[in-house]
Amino acid sequence: MRYLILSDVHGNLDALDAVLADATGTWDRVIVLGDLAGYGAEPNGVLDRVRALDPIAIIRGNHDKAACGLDDGSQFNQVARAAATWTFENLTPDNREYLRKLPQGPIAVDDVVEICHGAPFDEDHYIFDGLDAHRAISMLRRPVCFFGHTHLPVIFKLDEHDFTGAAPNGDPQTRVPLEAHAKYLVNPGSVGQPRDGDPRAAYGLMDSGARLVLLCRVSYPVESAQRKILAAGLPATLANRLAVGR
Repeated sequence: MRYLILSDVHGNLDALDAVLADATGTWDRVIVLGDLAGYGAEPNGVLDRVRALDPIAIIRGNHDKAACGLDDGSQFNQVARAAATWTFENLTPDNREYLRKLPQGPIAVDDVVEICHGAPFDEDHYIFDGLDAHRAISMLRRPVCFFGHTHLPVIFKLDEHDFTGAAPNGDPQTRVPLEAHAKYLVNPGSVGQPRDGDPRAAYGLMDSGARLVLLCRVSYPVESAQRKILAAGLPATLANRLAVGR
C-alpha cells in the first residue's frame, strides 16, 4: 500500500492543493495526522477537499478540537486563540460536526503503521527532543509511527544498537529506507504552516511494500494564502510567518 501522509494543513488550501498536485499518481490512500483547521483562512475548503479523499485513517489535532468546540483554546496564545475563534465561527455546521467525530490518536493503520498527533502517550504533547522521542518510540505497537503537531519534519530511529534523530536534507524528496528490526517515529512536517525555516509545504509518502518513506517539499503560492488570511481579518502574524516558514 502506498500512503500519502498529511499533517497540520491548518486551513491552507493553497498549500494542500500544491501537495495533491505534486503527489499525483504516487499514492493509493491518504493518512491525516490532525490539525486540518486553525490559522488559515480556508478551513471549509480544506475539510471538503480532505473528506473527498476518503482517508484510510484520520485523527484530530488540538486546533481541530478548538475549531469544533471540544476545547476552549484557553491554553493557546492570543493569536492562535483568535484564529480558533474565527475558525469556529466560520466552519459549516457539517464540517464542525466532522471534526467533533474525529478519533483521538494513537490508532493503528495496518500491521506496519500507526499514527498520533502529538505523541503516543499524549495527543497534545510536543516531541521536540530525543528524550521525548525515545519515550514515544519505545511505546510503539507498530514498526512505524507518523506524528505531527510540531510542524518540524524529523526521523527518529531505534534499532538494536542505537537511537538516532535527523531532519530531512532539504531536497524535494528525502528517502528513508525502513530497515528490518528497527522502529521509526516520523514527522512529515506541516502542509500549511511549516516552522523549520523552509516555507515550502511538507508532506510524506510511504510505500509499505517497498519499505520506503519519502519526506517531500513543494512550493505553493504563499502570497495567495497570505492575502486570504488578511482579507478574512485574521491576525497579520499568521500571514507573515508563511513567507519565512516559522
